[in-house]
Amino acid sequence: MPLDSAVPPHLREARVLEAAYPDGHHPPYPSFSAWAEPDVRQVVIAFLGAQGAGRTDDLGPALRAADGPRHYDRAVTAERDDSPAETVVAAYWTDSLAFERWFDAHREAWLSPAEGGRWIEAVRPSVRRLETIAGARSRPEGVAVVAERFSDPIVEHGYWGSMRDRMPATEPLDAPFAPSVIVVDDRVRVRGRGSVCLIRSGQDWSDTVDDERRTYLDAIAPRLHEGMDHLAGPDGPAAGCLSNRFLTVVDDDGAPVERTYGLSWWRTMADLERWSASHRTHLAIFGAFGRAVREQGGRSALRLYHEVAVAAPHEQWFEYAGCVPGTGLLAGAPISSR
Repeated sequence: MPLDSAVPPHLREARVLEAAYPDGHHPPYPSFSAWAEPDVRQVVIAFLGAQGAGRTDDLGPALRAADGPRHYDRAVTAERDDSPAETVVAAYWTDSLAFERWFDAHREAWLSPAEGGRWIEAVRPSVRRLETIAGARSRPEGVAVVAERFSDPIVEHGYWGSMRDRMPATEPLDAPFAPSVIVVDDRVRVRGRGSVCLIRSGQDWSDTVDDERRTYLDAIAPRLHEGMDHLAGPDGPAAGCLSNRFLTVVDDDGAPVERTYGLSWWRTMADLERWSASHRTHLAIFGAFGRAVREQGGRSALRLYHEVAVAAPHEQWFEYAGCVPGTGLLAGAPISSR
């Protein structure tokens, strides 16, 4: 099968910056990108979190209400020494006006917790500033669920810089995110100058067996946890990571399943690219996965995916109520009040 571009046909345009695609490159294994319909100009990616004793159970009716998300999933973080456990709902819309109506109707109820902290971290990027990649087209995750279809196998993967090559936007994308915090009563808003970069990067090992399962659990997962801990710790901001959470997806009954994802906010996409291409934990993950695929003859039951978005200031909303200090994008931001 001939290789396709990750960029949907209706979004292809001449590049202002040279692509990183190396001459003679042929991807080592197939990967695919999710494509939205041509009439979709923006997507909304919203994460709604509850801390400690707070729960997201009461959010269920709102998620099923009019103008609710086209897709959502639920996940949990582990408790850390410096932060409580969190339950996080990731919700997706392809109609930004529907999201605005939904948000106006349910924001106050969500951010008025009886106990624990509540927060929302949401962006609505242009589809020109969004890219996805997945190793399989079955069982899509995240924003790929609300896309209408997948590409054929793409050419832009398997080399450093391919993330930016998969993004339809051809202009520079690295205006650094500079946050400020505004306190209004019991609410804390984070506003940013410059664009913020989001990555949701997931793993599904539920179909793996025997050697491949052992390789993931013994060789890949430990490096993944190490990398997530690195970004969530004091070294993360120096790398340009504003916030990092590592989550385990749960089913409708709240039981953990064999799916995880990292949720990271970055000062620029360039910072994310540098860390990915240079940090030993990510290089170890990248190398271990490549070896696993080769050992499986190019066919892997381990499903990896990610979505990356770059959102301008007017496409961002970060708000926190009753949360512990340093939650999410509150970490390191200067505080003012009014």
